[in-house]
Amino acid sequence: MSIDRITRVNELLKREIAAAFYKILPPEGRVDMAALTVTHVTTSRNLRYARVMISILGHEHERGTILREIRNHRVEIQQWINHNVKLKFTPRLDFHLDTSVEQGDHVLGLLQSMEDEHTIPPYDPYKVIEDADEEPPV
Repeated sequence: MSIDRITRVNELLKREIAAAFYKILPPEGRVDMAALTVTHVTTSRNLRYARVMISILGHEHERGTILREIRNHRVEIQQWINHNVKLKFTPRLDFHLDTSVEQGDHVLGLLQSMEDEHTIPPYDPYKVIEDADEEPPV
């Protein structure tokens, strides 16, 4: 199977899994849907397995509970995909926690605090350096 097709399948599954969360997970349950994001889906070449990376922003102490709740509804989510996506095989979903979004947010927060404390100059995309020989301001 071509790489382009696997990429398209991954993006399609990502979109359908996110939609399935809103349809299948109970609204009165323990899952805060506003904090839940499907960041990546990696499907095996034979379309039998898919690793689903989920970011849960905030809720540090409830992440295990939220992930368990999602894993408990794995079969229903797979049935949703089987009904809405026409593939030769419906992949078996394996959900994992992705902390990359939170780590990026932390780095951006550190940069913002450094900018607020004036330890780094503020970013100005329109500023043009007129003379490249000049040393940058400290």
